[in-house]
This record gives sequence, C-alpha cells and structure tokens, in this order.
Amino acid sequence: MKNKKIYIWSAVIIVIVSVLLLVTFIGSGEDIKNSPVTENKFKKTDSNKINKKNNMEYLTEQTFKEKIFNYETNKEWKYEGDAPCIVDFYADWCGPCKMISPILEELATEYEGKIKIYKVDTDKEQNLAALFGIRSIPSLLFIPKEGTPQMAVGAMTKESFVQAINEILLK
Repeated sequence: MKNKKIYIWSAVIIVIVSVLLLVTFIGSGEDIKNSPVTENKFKKTDSNKINKKNNMEYLTEQTFKEKIFNYETNKEWKYEGDAPCIVDFYADWCGPCKMISPILEELATEYEGKIKIYKVDTDKEQNLAALFGIRSIPSLLFIPKEGTPQMAVGAMTKESFVQAINEILLK
C-alpha cells in the first residue's frame, strides 16, 4: 500500500512538472519570437509590399484579389497576374514552412523576371486559407500564366521546386 501511494504521488509530481515545463516552453517561445534578435532576422514587410531583400511579396486578401484571382467578380478561374507564380500558404510557427522559406528566397532571385513568388500568412488571412481549402501547411499553389493552377502540400526540396517550375510554370 505504501509503495502504491509513492507511485501515485510520483506520477502526480511528474505530471505537474511536465505541465510547468510545457507552459514555460510555450511562454519562452513567444519571448524568443518577439525578441529584438530574431525580430530583424525574420521581419516581414507590410503584407501588401514587396520584400526587396528576397523578391517575395506578402499578400493580403485585397492584394490577392488584385494580383492572383478576384473570386468576388469571377466565378471561373482567371489569373490576374502577368507572370507565372507560386503562392506559399504558410504560418510563422510552422517548422516545414520555415524550412522552405530560404529555398523560395533563392528561387525568387534565380527566377527573377520569369516567375513571381508570393506568401500568404494563413493566420492573418484565414479567408484565403478557407477559400483554397488549406488544411495543412505549407501549401503551395503553382499558377501558370494560362491554364489550371496546381496545389502541392508539404515541404519540398529545391530540386522538386525547380522541376515544378519548369514543368508547370514555364512549359
């Protein structure tokens, strides 16, 4: 009986410590995310401006309708852009999204003038995420100048991006 009580109290203490560590971890993540050190490293421009450093543009619902597809006036797909593009549906907290971000930055530079790369923050632009049925991120929408867009879900390698760009966007 005494061993059983010790076991129960040990389990309770482990649960309490685990909860405290979890709360501390979650709280510290916010502090790190908003700290001046990481703020500049991951800083985005206003969501309707181009980030000159990496040639990518962050879209709002309004700029999406202007540059990609105005779903309020068009019932059928009609791409509004002048060059093929990739739209990255992402979130700041998403690990795989952070993994592909440098790849997209490289591609934006390598394919400058040939394709455009846009980013949509699914936490801020929930209507757009819902419109495209985004349930998993990253989700990448490959939009050729003419034709039907294609969606890819999950992190991709640079080689996979290059293949998709050549086969879907620049064919």
